[in-house]
Amino acid sequence: MKNLNNQFRILMVCTILFMMIGIIPTSLHASPWAAEDVLPDTLNTVQYRGKIMDSKSGDPLVFSTVTIEGTNIATVSNSEGRFLLKVPKDMPVSTKIMISYLGYKSMDIPLSDLKPDNNKIRLELLSISLSEVNVAPKDAHQIIREVIYKKRENYMQDPVRMTAFYRETIKRRRTYVSLAEAVIDVHKQPYSGYKLDGLKLYKARKDADYSKMDTVTFKLQGGPYSTLMLDIMKDPYSILSTEELDYYDFKLDNITKVNNKIIYVVNFKQKEYIEDPLFYGKLYIDVDDMAITSANYSINIEDKNKASSMFIKRKPVGAEVYPTEASYLVNYRKQDGRYMYSYSRGQITFKINWKKKVFNTFYTSTIEMVSTDWKKAEEKQFRVKDRIKHNIILQDQQEGFNDPQFWGDYNVIEPEASIESVVKKIKKRLEKREDK
Repeated sequence: MKNLNNQFRILMVCTILFMMIGIIPTSLHASPWAAEDVLPDTLNTVQYRGKIMDSKSGDPLVFSTVTIEGTNIATVSNSEGRFLLKVPKDMPVSTKIMISYLGYKSMDIPLSDLKPDNNKIRLELLSISLSEVNVAPKDAHQIIREVIYKKRENYMQDPVRMTAFYRETIKRRRTYVSLAEAVIDVHKQPYSGYKLDGLKLYKARKDADYSKMDTVTFKLQGGPYSTLMLDIMKDPYSILSTEELDYYDFKLDNITKVNNKIIYVVNFKQKEYIEDPLFYGKLYIDVDDMAITSANYSINIEDKNKASSMFIKRKPVGAEVYPTEASYLVNYRKQDGRYMYSYSRGQITFKINWKKKVFNTFYTSTIEMVSTDWKKAEEKQFRVKDRIKHNIILQDQQEGFNDPQFWGDYNVIEPEASIESVVKKIKKRLEKREDK
């Protein structure tokens, strides 16, 4: 159990690590990006915005996948179901945009049918019966072992260069107090190896309102590397490594579909006799390939003291701090017969009990990253001086909020309405500074 606990602790520290420091905020730093990586002033893409929703209820379909047929260009919808897709100007209007969501019928839409804005895309729910499954359901433990056995066959075995968009936010209750965004170049290593993925920062912007942080300054360490650590097929650690499987109970829960592929839904949780907090959640497994297409999981935080020790590096004097929720999501996309990382998201909520205050405070931090384009790597890893560190803390940048074309041709995750309001406030604050 000692080995398990050590591996789990390493994963947690690398996944989302907070440093909670006193009244005076310290500066935030990141590796600088090269001048040649700055985007050109002119845009070579056409933008399409819309919302993906359930055809009957109208509910938003959160984190739906949006891809351009015949390319590696993709994005996801946000937590309100809204998406933004930038398509090269020379793309034929007959090109199809493919929208998919777990448990729903996928849809192909020609570019010619899309408007620049306010597209309403309604997907129909699928109903799947066991009779549709060609292969009879197996023992859940055996399914997981087969997934591990077939990892080399199912997942990317050549290094690739991904372009990715990253966002991290911190909320005090319902109010955003920090927002950071970046475009990242990812050197993704083969899934069968042990080499760490490399990251290079193209450009970023960040702003924080320290006046709303209860005399506490949060610094989120790890940044984009943290989202890659959620790729459980590349870094299995305490869920899918063969050494830790015996610490979990697996159960076949349901059968669904995505992209016309039948999917096993396998529930998992730690065995009752295991005292250390581990994961629980759902794994979505392609029946034909025996490959995980998505994982939605959380951490058992019933033991507040143990959970706190995993996440809190430093805490303010006179306060008790512990997590109340820690949930994660990772999605994979199949391309050229192999699965690879597509999107990941982590969210942790902390409760702060102040000894000399009547009211407590809740903070929620969210990190997410989406692979928006990729190509086979034709060169070695980035030079050491270009590579950002694993303990990166994104640099304070403010210039980008005043530039509507800051991201240029890069695909990004559409900001939610609440994030858009934060950006507007930042712009007003910057305008006031310029007027002085």
